[in-house]
Amino acid sequence: MPLKALDYESLNENVKKAQYAVRGELYLRASELQKEGKKIIFTNVGNPHALGQKPLTFPRQVVALCQAPFLLDDPNVGLLFPADAISRAKHYLSITSGGLGAYSDSRGIPGVRKEVAEFIEKRDGYPSDPELIYLTDGASKGVMQILNAIIRGEGDGILVPVPQYPLYSATISLFGGSLVPYYLEETANWGLDVNNLRQSVAQARANGITVRAMVIINPGNPTGQCLSEANLREILNFCYHESLVLLGDEVYQQNVYQDERPFISARKVLMGMGLPVSKEVQLVSFHTVSKGYWGECGQRGGYFEMTNIPPKTVDEIYKVVSIALSPNVPAQIFMGMMVNPPKPGDISYEQFIRESKGVLESLRRRAHIMTDGFNSCRNVVCNFTEGAMYSFPQIRLPPRAIEAAKRAGKVPDVFYCLKLLEATGISTVPGSGFGQKEGVFHLRTTILPAEEDMPAIMDSFKKFNDEFMDQYEGQRGYSRM
Repeated sequence: MPLKALDYESLNENVKKAQYAVRGELYLRASELQKEGKKIIFTNVGNPHALGQKPLTFPRQVVALCQAPFLLDDPNVGLLFPADAISRAKHYLSITSGGLGAYSDSRGIPGVRKEVAEFIEKRDGYPSDPELIYLTDGASKGVMQILNAIIRGEGDGILVPVPQYPLYSATISLFGGSLVPYYLEETANWGLDVNNLRQSVAQARANGITVRAMVIINPGNPTGQCLSEANLREILNFCYHESLVLLGDEVYQQNVYQDERPFISARKVLMGMGLPVSKEVQLVSFHTVSKGYWGECGQRGGYFEMTNIPPKTVDEIYKVVSIALSPNVPAQIFMGMMVNPPKPGDISYEQFIRESKGVLESLRRRAHIMTDGFNSCRNVVCNFTEGAMYSFPQIRLPPRAIEAAKRAGKVPDVFYCLKLLEATGISTVPGSGFGQKEGVFHLRTTILPAEEDMPAIMDSFKKFNDEFMDQYEGQRGYSRM
């Protein structure tokens, strides 16, 4: 009998090539163990509410009223909801085309895009055009839409930082393009060297690849570093000279845990560079409601903003996003509130500030607990998490552990992470899922477990790691970096 279209052997090869480690082998095994009754700590994905982060009150109140508008007609509504939440819900319902159950414009509700533009102008000090802002089902959908527009075939390359978030490698594979890695330097706190970029581009071109775009993730995932203004200038100059589109993944811009390098957007730096760079470099910037102190991953709300993109290209991107008719409407309301939260004097302001500050201050403490915990472990070294939601420690695996992994048919860091999962219930992601230098091994874990649980989790990790190293290492550990 001939193969059918959905038989595995006849599937699109690009689908088979696409790998997404965050929900890969480790996650599947963790899910199996959970079904068997084992307690699993899912630190494999940046999913704050799943690990106990409480939703912010004000946005949930507003969306609740938008989802159930009949509550607004109840004479007792003011006993349950503050006046500013009621008025904001009425405002959002008035700018939809029929409430949250109706499609919006394919680019998103115009009034919400205007709020996003005002947020960007306030953040960067330069005007933003709502017509160049598209609301999306999470930032990931926007990244996929833009990469789909850029990649024409396997001869087109996208520069991606390594270690990288697997969204990029998977999407580039899915669309039939080529990932061109540029390595971040671990010994320089995951710094970016422009000379490394030049070498990556030259090597790709020598292999017949046309490099078309460059991705930055700032703050970094999985590496947690924050790019300095000087670094961003270098990157933008590089993109100008190499005629590259810059894709700025800035979804962790609220997640910064040190004061030396605050978040600064690529767009702000670009606008300040003056002609010709400020008018020539094509930039697409991404943001989301899934991260920061919002953590509303399940709502699937995001946006991208296009800078210096030709009008005809904008029209083509509009056509592509229109195929899906409309982004998720409740998430658009969340996005409106993220970029336009309660202001001083509003009834809900003090509670909103108290809740959001509480989340960020706790994340800052957890970043320190986790980094210090990893660095206290034998054969483990970890840079401080400056931003984002992850630690990315290097695990110095003994030769005997690497040999045991090969015998088991596993990549060494997958072998280590599986052993960690079985022993402790801690579900992580092996560094090989993000890319890393040959012979170097890592794992990624979120810093999201509840603060009160952190010491016990790190004690559990340390106990496992000590026993693992005792088993596979004849003598004490290697020296640190």
